[in-house]
Amino acid sequence: MAEIDDIEDWLIGQALGSPDLASMFAEMCERLRLCHVPVDRAMLTWSTLHPLIEAEYAYWENGSTVHHERIAHAQAETEEWLNSPVRAVLINREPMLRRRLTNANAPYDYPLLSELSENGYTDYMVLPTEFELPAIKGEYPNTGIIVSWATREENGFSDDALTAIRYIQKRLALAARATIEGQITRTIAETYLGKIAGGKVLNGQIRHGDGETIDAVIYFSDMRHSTAIAEALGPDDYLTWLNAYFEATGGAVLANGGEVLDFIGDAVLGVFPTDQQSIASAVTKAIASADDTRMRLQTVNAGSSNKYPLKAGIALSVGSVMFGNIGVSDRLTFSVIGQSVHAAARIESLTKTVGSDVLMTSDVARLAGGRSRPVGEFELGGFTGRKPLFALE
Repeated sequence: MAEIDDIEDWLIGQALGSPDLASMFAEMCERLRLCHVPVDRAMLTWSTLHPLIEAEYAYWENGSTVHHERIAHAQAETEEWLNSPVRAVLINREPMLRRRLTNANAPYDYPLLSELSENGYTDYMVLPTEFELPAIKGEYPNTGIIVSWATREENGFSDDALTAIRYIQKRLALAARATIEGQITRTIAETYLGKIAGGKVLNGQIRHGDGETIDAVIYFSDMRHSTAIAEALGPDDYLTWLNAYFEATGGAVLANGGEVLDFIGDAVLGVFPTDQQSIASAVTKAIASADDTRMRLQTVNAGSSNKYPLKAGIALSVGSVMFGNIGVSDRLTFSVIGQSVHAAARIESLTKTVGSDVLMTSDVARLAGGRSRPVGEFELGGFTGRKPLFALE
């Protein structure tokens, strides 16, 4: 099977790029068939480091498109998974599990094997390839990939086919490792910095003083009575309550097409950049986020017995924000700075005295579609002149 070398060379090329892992796996299976390795069904499974996703798998069957699915941390383990040969290999750390499905005394010790036999499969095996990856250590302490292979060939996998599969799976593991590590790096950067800032860091803006300015509609929200709530609830309950607040505020920004730039204590700074959309479109999304925040807070409070309801003040303004690496050369943070950020914080603080939970600048109010109500002109500390502000009705 000299053609296997061509697949190896192709996989090396894939490892040097940024392939879609599921698509790469499907194409590899097709290439194996062209090399007379009789693969009719295969499934690739891998763990990852992600705040929402625990593992992923790609399922391929000859004649069908590949199916890619992500398994969430909170997703309940199904009966099918609990009785799966793949799980058994993970738990028992077996180097290989193989079942010939045509023997009269074939042990159908997993429900899947009976199903495969009924569908004409003659041979099934599971092969793990371990390698180190950042991951949450849980029930399955090993990281790497695990692949199940099945064939309908009359006599199952020949020794040559088995040798070819073992050989190519190690090369697949190298390409998969490079791809998964790249995905994890981007996930960590975007989770902790946001997509905009995370993208800038990954694109090379990592030096002390690197920065860039963007124009945007700004959403700034702050929790009410946070000090009293923290004292009354204690650290653990307060953290839970704080995350509920962030889901209502930051979650609303993300759900309506914005970007959360920073969590400043119990405040949320979000933006709707105007470089790829009009100011009118960005304002519409920012106002939708404010409305969504109101509804989310009402929902949380309606389902809670906490004597301190979640409340927030929100400021909407238009301006420029600057991303920049600040700190010392070997300990940096990619932060958001600028006059517009300070102005948004000062406007938000006025919601406490004006009596409206959402205040807007005139730039936003002009595009609010008749939902704005003037509340007066105010001095904003550090800024010249008085600024008119408007409540969102």
